[in-house]
Amino acid sequence: MGDSNEHAASNGPNVTDRGHAEAPSPTPISTPSLPPTAALTPVRRTVKRDYAGEKETMNGPLYMQASNNVVIVRRVKRKGDSPWKQLIRWFVENQIGFSFNLIALLFLAHGMPRARGHTSKYFSLAYHNPETGKYSIGWDDGYFMLFCIVLFTGLRAATMEYILAPFAKANGIEKRKDLTRFSEQAWLLVYYLVFWPLGLYIYLKSPYFWNLRELWTDWPNREITGLMKGYMLAQLAFWVQQVLVINIEERRKDYWQMLTHHFVTISLMYGSYRYGYTRVGNLILVLMDVVDIFLPAAKCLKYLGYRTLCDCMFGVFMVSWLIARHIFYPMVCWSVWAHTSVVMGNRCYSGSPGNFSSQFDAPEDRSIFYLLEPLWDSKAIVCYNETVKWTFLSMLLFLQGLAIMWFSLAIRVAIRTLRGGAADDPRSDDEADEEEEEEAEVVYEEAQPLEEEVGVDELDLKNWERRSGVKRPATTATGVSLPGHSDRKELLGRIGCEKQVD
Repeated sequence: MGDSNEHAASNGPNVTDRGHAEAPSPTPISTPSLPPTAALTPVRRTVKRDYAGEKETMNGPLYMQASNNVVIVRRVKRKGDSPWKQLIRWFVENQIGFSFNLIALLFLAHGMPRARGHTSKYFSLAYHNPETGKYSIGWDDGYFMLFCIVLFTGLRAATMEYILAPFAKANGIEKRKDLTRFSEQAWLLVYYLVFWPLGLYIYLKSPYFWNLRELWTDWPNREITGLMKGYMLAQLAFWVQQVLVINIEERRKDYWQMLTHHFVTISLMYGSYRYGYTRVGNLILVLMDVVDIFLPAAKCLKYLGYRTLCDCMFGVFMVSWLIARHIFYPMVCWSVWAHTSVVMGNRCYSGSPGNFSSQFDAPEDRSIFYLLEPLWDSKAIVCYNETVKWTFLSMLLFLQGLAIMWFSLAIRVAIRTLRGGAADDPRSDDEADEEEEEEAEVVYEEAQPLEEEVGVDELDLKNWERRSGVKRPATTATGVSLPGHSDRKELLGRIGCEKQVD
């Protein structure tokens, strides 16, 4: 995925022209009839070539290609690939079927009454309190998250493969790398166009709308509405899935920065969920996600060739980034510093997630690790003190540091655009652009739809010629079999009844 278009080199077997090969002479075969053999057996081709080849015809724009109505699975084996890399490449090529087959099996199991007690955890939110109508937290939330991770993986790959990449091809994008980049950015655009309005709706209906102090009230009550619970778990699952994505696909120049960003984001979201800071988690996601609408939109416009619209969208992205991430976001960080100790106090609480009946001072006879217990035990004591405050605040400020670094790069792009250049994002170029000229081993596997036992006498040469479009020149059959003539082997090799002889 992300490779440029490829064809077999001229010195290797040309698998794309097999259906149009010149028909052999109709000289009768004088050898005895062979025993039945498997017809139309899948044929495997391995060729050596470099990446600077011609355009290929693709059936399925990212993982598959077609030739003469025959589906040909394309696999690239780079030199020195370890078994782990081969496994990752297999997963990338099969993530659609892998994901949806898992979901299908889960639904089938859900149809069995005895299994519903287990399978329902994947489809529904856990820990519902019928008295309050809200939900608490616990380990069973992991089932719903796991389902979302598998669902996002399948949806992302299927949407890119069958909707976004064909749309890009229809609009003039031909290079495989550009198809992949467009599809990735368009998927992010689709995701954020769904989850940013959802997060904004939760924020607009909340008591902390335009009130930073309300972010910290009603703590440590960790019961939340079903909408907030589903939103937080789905967002957390998305970021976990993003870690998977950046590790199985081609690495970018900012791989380590993005990986660090993802881990810090996941830690903050998980900590806010388990500690009961879902209000501030919702607000920060709203501020972050709005920027991630305009940046993918600008990139998609660039790949589609709308340079002027791309530059305008990039300008909107710059303004939204400045306001959301460098004005409103620092205000939230200031609220952590100024409001939390006043509103929540330096106290510890014990009880159930929906009813913390007692409060007391922090225990002095225990190590500091008791502050981590709420991350895995929903009934553990939960505390707020200066250690929690500065741990939380330092992680938020670390994200702000990354945002400043990336914004400086965006300013450089904006300056270049004002000087007459194009608004190209410098963060997401491939580290391995030079590798496109390296040799690779390209494997083509033809998957024929029918396998049938036939003998040589049962071969219908006329029907084969009609299907392949071969116009046979007029010849006169002599009925003579010349010694050493290879018509039989050549014919069987061309129609797939015998291994190809190069």
